[in-house]
Amino acid sequence: MTIERALESAKKLIRIRFPSCEAAVLSGSVVRGQDTATSDLDIVVVINELSSSYRESLMWQGWPVELFVHTPTGILDFFRDDCLRGRPSLPRMISEGLPLTGNQTLDSLKATANRLLSAGPERWDEDTIDRKRYFLTDALDDFNGCTDRGEGLFIAGHLAELLHEFVLRTSGCWIGSSKWIVRALKEFDPEYALRFVDAFDSYYKHGEKRGVITLVNQALSPFGGRLFEGFSIGKPLDGPFS
Repeated sequence: MTIERALESAKKLIRIRFPSCEAAVLSGSVVRGQDTATSDLDIVVVINELSSSYRESLMWQGWPVELFVHTPTGILDFFRDDCLRGRPSLPRMISEGLPLTGNQTLDSLKATANRLLSAGPERWDEDTIDRKRYFLTDALDDFNGCTDRGEGLFIAGHLAELLHEFVLRTSGCWIGSSKWIVRALKEFDPEYALRFVDAFDSYYKHGEKRGVITLVNQALSPFGGRLFEGFSIGKPLDGPFS
């Protein structure tokens, strides 16, 4: 099986490259059973004798490998940064990862990662929601009024990222990027994810905008709808222009 071969190769790599590491896990699509012909091995390594975290790509026994190498304290900084941006890539890798070496360091990291993932991202405050409403409205207006097919394709992609972020973050859920946009939406609500994909697919295939416009309006409605007039960023509270 793929996972058995992947584990065997990953363990050998760790024995040769990082024999004294504190912890190591194999993560990514192979572990989740979602691997494809182009999937690589994502390996997180924790090691004390390191000046700074780094990432390295290499070929190993026919596998493309992505190494994510951290110190025991440095990895916690990355945990924090990932959670602040709402995309917990590294905590998820540690949480779902299969041990390549095992000790108390790995047990502690998994416990921390699971706690962060369960807690969800920090809730947006009202000012943040209004700012996101404004930029989502702006992108929707561009999309709605666009008559150039080439421009519309890229506006739609931008709108999809903004919309998925708004829906998930206002629901207290983690967001994604690239293929993880759809995966994050499926974790949130499989039915909504299907509607989301269908709406954008209809635009890309047939130029049909109504589904996308409906999704955006539905997302904005509970928070006051579209926002344009009266919005400002950085405007002084007093002075001749207040």
